[in-house]
Amino acid sequence: MVSLTHVDETGQRPHMVEIGDKSVTRREAHARATLRFPLEVAQSLAESGYMTSKGAVLTVAQLAGIMGTKATAQLIPLCHPLSLTGCKVEIAIEGCDALIDCRVKCEGKTGVEMEALTGATVAALTLYDMCKALSHDMVIQDVRLMGKTGGKRDFGTP
Repeated sequence: MVSLTHVDETGQRPHMVEIGDKSVTRREAHARATLRFPLEVAQSLAESGYMTSKGAVLTVAQLAGIMGTKATAQLIPLCHPLSLTGCKVEIAIEGCDALIDCRVKCEGKTGVEMEALTGATVAALTLYDMCKALSHDMVIQDVRLMGKTGGKRDFGTP
């Protein structure tokens, strides 16, 4: 049976996992989120060069995603604060979809999956905020971990 690491043996009391005895390794994670625009919004954004009255939509979302990775331990109660060595947020437009990829790196004792997931999500939320004057009919979907390396188990491709 799989046990959860953030609760005691009774499953009732949460705690931050002790990582003091773990070895420092290079950790990397890649997360993706998708924001789907209505067709007319996607066309309008493309025609404007992704500028709205709030500014450069993609640039602001990229910066927000990076800031989100650095704020993860403040948002997710049992996450350890990490000293990140790198973060890259890329946003590709494919039709009506904005594909948001967040890649995070650190040298540490715990992984950066939550930071990557938070960065991708915050970038998607920022895109929504930047474009909501055009429509509220946008959907943030498929937030997922694409890959991670450096811990007990590697997964996918970071």
